[in-house]
Amino acid sequence: MPEAIDQVRLNFNPQMMLALNIILAFVMFGVALDLKIADFKIAFRTPKALAIGLIGHHILFPAGTYLLILALNPLPSIGLGMLLVSSCPAGHISNFFTHRAGGNTALSVSISTLSTVGAIFMMPLNVAFWAKQHAGMSAVMRDFSLNPLTMLVDVSLLLGIPLVLGMLIAYKYPVLAHKALRPMRIFSLVVFGVFVAGALAANWKFFVKYGPMVVGVVFLHNAGALASGYFLARLTGLPERDRRAVAFETGIQNSGLGLVLIFNFFGGLGGMAIVTAWWGIWHIFAGMGLSTFWMKRKVQPETKP
Repeated sequence: MPEAIDQVRLNFNPQMMLALNIILAFVMFGVALDLKIADFKIAFRTPKALAIGLIGHHILFPAGTYLLILALNPLPSIGLGMLLVSSCPAGHISNFFTHRAGGNTALSVSISTLSTVGAIFMMPLNVAFWAKQHAGMSAVMRDFSLNPLTMLVDVSLLLGIPLVLGMLIAYKYPVLAHKALRPMRIFSLVVFGVFVAGALAANWKFFVKYGPMVVGVVFLHNAGALASGYFLARLTGLPERDRRAVAFETGIQNSGLGLVLIFNFFGGLGGMAIVTAWWGIWHIFAGMGLSTFWMKRKVQPETKP
């Protein structure tokens, strides 16, 4: 029976989550080595771009996810997992992908930070609202809330501290930062890849057995997220560097947080956990692929009329 997927409990423990958070902090530190305070001043001088990024992330994507669930009609637990992922704050590796793609990294970091803080309210609101519109998801839905202090600690550890340290080193020791930039990128990417491979290997039997139920769903879901972010930014007249940032901020989600919530509030429900875990794996490949595509297509300077 398809519902057997809901009996699965993934091998994903708190120690693995801690390791993932440390790795993401290193990724953020590497990105920060190439950032300047002036970049943030420019980002906050363009509130339109910030607003578009947050609207795409917290409103457009969850609403689009609900429509996709109606179209695909997956198992309720898989649909609820999709909805939870779409309501997560931006994944912190989105900053790395934006930087690699030649996008507006400062805007990306700003959206990531604000989306994480905003998720304290928007995440439970989105999941509760959209799940209640669907009889199947409503049946397995549980009310949950996020601890604001925990979220603030998350922002500080994963974004704030690595960001400040990286930018401080870049400011005080620019030559050292320039030399360390490439090795840091390579190191963080390799370590992140090893972690993902290990997590995949630990749960390989589950992905082999139930993968066909979620692979196509996650592909469509993630592609729709990236595309909706990019074209929303394009339709609203944002420049190309900002479009790339908004695309990654919409399509790269903090699925690690999603897994924590699933284990804490939904008893590790198999359908939710597998779709969320597979999203966490797939969006790395999607982000690397899209950022590589954009790397080869340099952003042309904006021409003023």
